[in-house]
Amino acid sequence: MRSFVDSHCHVGEAEYDADRAEVMARARAAGVRQFVVTAAGGTLETNRRALELAEREPDCWAVIGVHPHDAKLVDEALIERIRAWARLPRVVGIGETGLDYHYDHSPRERQLAEFRRFAALAREASLPLVVHSRAAADDTLRVLREERVEAGVMHCFTYGPEVARQAVDLGLYVSFSGIVTFRNAGDVREAARRVPLERLLLETDCPYLAPEPKRGGRNEPARVADVALGLAAAIARPVDEVAERTTENARRLFRLPAD
Repeated sequence: MRSFVDSHCHVGEAEYDADRAEVMARARAAGVRQFVVTAAGGTLETNRRALELAEREPDCWAVIGVHPHDAKLVDEALIERIRAWARLPRVVGIGETGLDYHYDHSPRERQLAEFRRFAALAREASLPLVVHSRAAADDTLRVLREERVEAGVMHCFTYGPEVARQAVDLGLYVSFSGIVTFRNAGDVREAARRVPLERLLLETDCPYLAPEPKRGGRNEPARVADVALGLAAAIARPVDEVAERTTENARRLFRLPAD
């Protein structure tokens, strides 16, 4: 059976409270060997949920931080708590952080300030940075350069090949979600073709972005296998190779153990 790492999933969130055990069981049956459980939202509770799942399940690890939508909610107490949690052995990254100029749920100046602060925290903790970027490519790349981010991933990549090239040139990984299977995502597939195999990751970003033909429904980690099929088709490589290489890459970036 093929093995996968879901390098970005939100299975700690309330959307799975009713059936999380069944969701995780389906994922394991589909070949998911490791889950990188990412916090989102601007509260300590969201981060605590990711941590508790990582501490409870031996195949789960946590990424902690605040989504750019909630940058306006960040305060010093939250930053200090995340700084302390970043030292825990089940924490493997800082994020997701970054910029979202599509929705602008937080003022752009505040998004930029908190993005820089989390980048510095990741550097301080020697952890990779998990970057969310939507409609904000130029500012995202500028901050990454200025903050000297050398370990990290552009998660749920939505841009074209030039942004992918610049991200790779900065030393980042590029992660593809169910978007790579969407009919209108030609630029994303072209970007995937330009990313070296050793820099590719797979993710579901569940509960969001279910791949075709499940688009629109609640996503779950088992569907990382469908993302792998879509990515393999986009880059014209065997799906077994995509599974193997993306698993190796995720383990290298997040320092996950082998099976």
